[in-house]
Amino acid sequence: MTLKYGLIGCGMMGQEHLRNLALLPDVQIAALYEPDDHQANLALQLAPRARRASSIQDLFTHDTLDALVIASPNHLHMGQLKEIAAHRTLPILCEKPLFTDPGDEAEAVAFQRQYDAPVWIAMEYRYMPPITAFIERADSVTGGIKMLTLQEHRYPFLSKVGAWNRFNVNSGGTFVEKCCHFFDLMRLILDSEPVRVTASAGQFVNHLDERHDGKAPDIWDGGYALFDFANGARAMLELCMFADGSKWNEEIHAIGARGKIACRIPGPQRFWPDALGPSPQPELSVYPRSPKQPMTETIALDPSLIAAGDHHGSTFFQHQKFLKLVKTGGLPDVSLEDGRKAVKMGLMAQESAQTHQMIAFDA
Repeated sequence: MTLKYGLIGCGMMGQEHLRNLALLPDVQIAALYEPDDHQANLALQLAPRARRASSIQDLFTHDTLDALVIASPNHLHMGQLKEIAAHRTLPILCEKPLFTDPGDEAEAVAFQRQYDAPVWIAMEYRYMPPITAFIERADSVTGGIKMLTLQEHRYPFLSKVGAWNRFNVNSGGTFVEKCCHFFDLMRLILDSEPVRVTASAGQFVNHLDERHDGKAPDIWDGGYALFDFANGARAMLELCMFADGSKWNEEIHAIGARGKIACRIPGPQRFWPDALGPSPQPELSVYPRSPKQPMTETIALDPSLIAAGDHHGSTFFQHQKFLKLVKTGGLPDVSLEDGRKAVKMGLMAQESAQTHQMIAFDA
């Protein structure tokens, strides 16, 4: 049985979804909605059997769809979820962040109560093979994580249609747009909830001389966010978006009484500087305290999955799991509540950075 998908939003991430869906058996992209002609034409080259819809409502006019994928700009997600609910109840894979405006949190909670089909928030980082291996082994290596550090040293924000990602009003702010992935990982790895956050961040280098419709970008390009968790663990994010040419795009370190485990991931191969030679493979390293015998493993990746996207195969593995849910039912790996809490962590980190105060989480 071939399952028919609809896609909303066909920019860079939407096209990554199309390339990965094409690798799955029994899946057809039946319809897509993208207002920008250039992006829509690129998407139709990847999914030539798809029909271009003129609106979200039109997605449902001619096609019997089995599932939807939302990959539109951040600030549109919550409104599009509600618009979908007015027409159809289908399993949905919705790109992060779930919402961008603090005022939308109550609507996200209400939607969660009212919508009767699974909504899976796309947190691709959970499914990167090196991060999956890290999570599986972290507790046994550390003896229980006490300190967790996530570091991203990367290139600046890419250009998007209408420069929507240059402005907080559209993106939700850097700690929401870029970092909700990492805040989701903190909750997942520590199996606990944050109780307070202290953050410092700013716009240091990038986009300072840009103007879009006469407006200067206000998006941050670096910062720190430190969280205390209910189980006593601490977790810190370090973000720098003007570290082009770093060997590792992301590093995650977890330390406990028994030892340390580290995960190191290079950036997407299509952005890798030629001068640095071939892009390295991700690594997983273990450092026991006693006996002190460090060990490093290379995490092999399927070249076809690397070619299909910029997330080291994670988009494919995520779609495999989502497809199983569409076929057989069940609960999503990443729920609406997970998506809400990741955004909440980002918004509160931004509030802390703006007010120069520690912020405590409510229930």
